[in-house]
Amino acid sequence: MSSAAKTRSPPLYEQVKEDILSRIASGEWPRGARLPSEHELVERFGISRMTVHRALRELSDKGVIERFQGVGSFVAAPTPRSDLVSISDISEEIHKRGNNHRAQVVELGAIRTNIELATTFELNVGARIFHSVVVHFEEDSAIQLEERFVNPTFAPHYLEQDFTQMTPGRYLQDVGAATEVEQILYAALADERAQTLMGVGPDEACLLRMRRTWVDGVAATKSFFVYPGSRYSLGSRYQVPATS
Repeated sequence: MSSAAKTRSPPLYEQVKEDILSRIASGEWPRGARLPSEHELVERFGISRMTVHRALRELSDKGVIERFQGVGSFVAAPTPRSDLVSISDISEEIHKRGNNHRAQVVELGAIRTNIELATTFELNVGARIFHSVVVHFEEDSAIQLEERFVNPTFAPHYLEQDFTQMTPGRYLQDVGAATEVEQILYAALADERAQTLMGVGPDEACLLRMRRTWVDGVAATKSFFVYPGSRYSLGSRYQVPATS
């Protein structure tokens, strides 16, 4: 490979993207800030409007900026991300991002098991278990709706807790660490309850996660988490063991 190829400059639209990203990262253009117009960027970089348009379109596709026809482009709020594999506490995730967490307890009480729940917890139909529904907010945005079913044998004092001060997840981790976990992730449109509690539209695509936990062989919890797709993402990074 020639030295000229090694030192070739990136395409012009990539240079525009890098300039915008660096200004956002430095705080020069904070969340919600309006970017210079396409015409101003053309003048600044001395390039074609088509090149600027491509740079802005790709940044918009990645969720870095938001574009409004006739108004302009603005720095988008970062989409919160949760680890897909580990069991983490939603309030800790939010605080790590430098934001405030607030919880709204919608339901907290005891219910009787139907056939499905009785099978899940290996109990008789009609057995008493605990049930909670909590909405979690990051600042003023609802980012998670959680519904939990809890085995009273595992957490007998569950109903006595103030889950506006400590999340159910944090409390259950303190009671006992799970020794076995099953998680299933799927996508669906927001149902009526999610629409009402989280303020999302009927056509909002949501991420849904079902999680079951066991502690020393005993079924401890079954939980459902709903995340508005436009406000949240799930992901993970891990090392792959070397193969012989």
